[in-house]
Amino acid sequence: MAGSLSVARCLTLFCLLGACIAPGARANRHSRRDLGIDLGNGGGIGIGIGGSGGGGDSSGGGGGSSGLRPCDFENERLYKAYKVIQKFRQTVTCDPQNIISSWSGTDLCSSYKGFFCERPPNITDRTIASVDFNGYNLQASSLKEFVDALPDLALFHANSNNFGGAVPDLSRLQYFYELDLSNNKLSPATFPTDVLKLRNATFVDIRFNSFYGELPGGVFCSFPQVQAIFVNNNQFSGNLPDNIGDSPVNYLSLANNNFRGEIPKSIARMANTLLEVLFLNNKLSGCLPYELGLLAKATVIDAGTNQLTGPIPASFACLRKVEQLNLADNLLYGEVPNALCELAFSWSGRLRNLTLSNNYFTSLGSCCWDLIKEGKLNVERNCIPYAPNQRSHEECAAFFHRTKTSACPCNTYVPCGHNKHAGAGSEQDTAAAEEDKYRTYSALHP
Repeated sequence: MAGSLSVARCLTLFCLLGACIAPGARANRHSRRDLGIDLGNGGGIGIGIGGSGGGGDSSGGGGGSSGLRPCDFENERLYKAYKVIQKFRQTVTCDPQNIISSWSGTDLCSSYKGFFCERPPNITDRTIASVDFNGYNLQASSLKEFVDALPDLALFHANSNNFGGAVPDLSRLQYFYELDLSNNKLSPATFPTDVLKLRNATFVDIRFNSFYGELPGGVFCSFPQVQAIFVNNNQFSGNLPDNIGDSPVNYLSLANNNFRGEIPKSIARMANTLLEVLFLNNKLSGCLPYELGLLAKATVIDAGTNQLTGPIPASFACLRKVEQLNLADNLLYGEVPNALCELAFSWSGRLRNLTLSNNYFTSLGSCCWDLIKEGKLNVERNCIPYAPNQRSHEECAAFFHRTKTSACPCNTYVPCGHNKHAGAGSEQDTAAAEEDKYRTYSALHP
């Protein structure tokens, strides 16, 4: 016991001296629960984080060399989990919150911080079903032979730690459905293809790491039950997969990478499922796609800070549930449609923020002027006569001299018709929308 305490004291002192001080941004970390995403049972273990276990006070015993036997544990599954945990414990090189001091003794389900127990389907024995290390700032060189060695694991959440190495192959974990490795120090690599084997996955979060290369098409066809995919703040590049529309995902964040090329037209197939999508801060180009306007259930569409061009398609008048629409910092031109601005009125839609600054728009629909006065529409640094804070005449002329405005077709067909009352929700729905925070925007913080 004295040896274990000495190790804990050394680790704490080592961390306090700055050996693995977490970045300041981690004080604002966002886990899956922080993002407000209420996911289902996925692979079948109906557990909730915090339901049992993780109490914190150790209950006697030492580390892996304590001589504990299988008969000392509630069941053999927990004994095997104990051995896996003790092996991983020896690899932790920094523990500023003294978490691993609780990983001793036989009561894994109540005393081990970060570990939670449940009974798998059709099995009477309790076992480690969930690991939640969010915000612990633990440091270890690898997660292999730990996460993948807990056979009944359903969830692994490790937001804001200092875990390195490659993503373990979790395909043999039959109940697994939630993976959060965001804001770690995983080895720079292409997208971890072993993740594509998680057929039951409902939540995949690898944001704030150093992954690079093209995003494989399997991301959008390998998870038939997925609700959230967050890959923002990495170094992904190349074109977005053409099959992006094959995914049933509700929350998709691709922001802050180096994606190029056009937004795939297949995104129209997500009309009945996609609620929020971030293309923000990439290098996407081509015409602003008509298909974006077909996302009938979307509340957030953010394609700001790219190189998209062309006019705003008439289909955008059908975005009657959109609340946040950001197209700023692109190469868009033409008129800001009156039908789009009308979405800010309760009888037509729910639009609360329309950001079109730093483009090359030349005119506004009649009711758009009212939105500027109300602070709901930002059209600064465009080419709109009489609007405030516009580009110079010379800058606008130079843009249109080098831009072929005929390259992007002007489709005037409005696929949802002109029923102005079709998008108006009940007062109760509107209130709920106002209280609900945006999951994808929350994911832009570690």
